[in-house]
Amino acid sequence: MAVSSTSKIEITVGLDENKIPEKLHWTAQDSDIINKEAKAVILAVWDEKTKDTLRMDLWTKEMQIDEMKQFFHQTLVSMANTFERATNDAKMTATMKDFCDYFAEKLELKKK
Repeated sequence: MAVSSTSKIEITVGLDENKIPEKLHWTAQDSDIINKEAKAVILAVWDEKTKDTLRMDLWTKEMQIDEMKQFFHQTLVSMANTFERATNDAKMTATMKDFCDYFAEKLELKKK
């Protein structure tokens, strides 16, 4: 199958002298996102050949623990939603969302 067009997503990582991320910026070519600053990124890529997920998890020194907890919760919710769209498996999606609620409750992330 021929590719009719391409789009580029770029992540730039500024490192300190110990190669620890200090700054993260990202650009998405087909959007209004140009060199936008971020404190964390989680990237997962499926390797069809090895049937394995390749991952990259980065966060800056300024990322606060409370922010990381919220980031993980929102990422888990997003993954549950993506799973549902990709598989139409409502039962497992509900289980995943139950875990997300449990996760938020245990970390006291739910707004009162």
